[in-house]
Amino acid sequence: MSSLFVSSLNSGSNGNCYYIGNDQEAILVDVGISCREIEKRMTRLGLSLHLVKAIFISHEHTDHIKGLYRLANKYQLAVYISQGTLAATGFTFPLATINIFNSSLPIQIGTLQVIPFAKYHDATDPYSFVITNEQVKIGVFTDIGRVCDRITYYFKQCHAVFLEANYDEDMLNNGRYPYFLKKRISGGHGHLSNKQALDLFLSHRTDELSLLLLSHLSKDNNCPDLVARLFKEHAGSTEIVVASRYEESLVYEVTSRASMYQDIEIQYQDISSKI
Repeated sequence: MSSLFVSSLNSGSNGNCYYIGNDQEAILVDVGISCREIEKRMTRLGLSLHLVKAIFISHEHTDHIKGLYRLANKYQLAVYISQGTLAATGFTFPLATINIFNSSLPIQIGTLQVIPFAKYHDATDPYSFVITNEQVKIGVFTDIGRVCDRITYYFKQCHAVFLEANYDEDMLNNGRYPYFLKKRISGGHGHLSNKQALDLFLSHRTDELSLLLLSHLSKDNNCPDLVARLFKEHAGSTEIVVASRYEESLVYEVTSRASMYQDIEIQYQDISSKI
């Protein structure tokens, strides 16, 4: 039975970094906290940086690339990035470590397959990602200004998703942010609200979605308890986790329920043949 291990090492405007891997290899999506913090947090979780083979960058904002240069060079990790995002970062890497990806073209990292696809966000060339290990699929859907057909297409295939739930609409509208910033956040190229995220979850989840990690919560315009209550009321068989902006999450093992049932059936058939 195939599985993937996932963890949020940090999630929020102060830094984003997500771990996805199996027993052979792993990747990081975004490196928005320092190399030292990543090392400390992975050590506490019992995760090895030596399993990490690549870093995938969603876009050039500081909370997604802060620790990239140091981590990639210290551990000689391959960096996968779009041409537009690379130009916008201003970083220079040894050429051997840079790999330019194109939308919807799968990338193989050992037994892991990563599909990048374009999203709506106020960055130069932003992307979301789906990571697959055999039957198991993990989506990293954060910093998305609005839900598009590509998001819904992949959401329906996933067994676990890091899904942005950035702001509560009432908290944003009644909060201290200036008008232009409120429009930037909610204007279709900023971030996803709790309501938009919940609508996506309710409209397009399947029985295979076992884990939802609510991610990139705003410090000023959201509340972890509020969003947890909102989603858990409708969770069904999906485990709801709110990713923290202050610490790492637990490590979660994600499996395919369909493959689990297939394994049980195969074992049953094998036992039956011996009776």
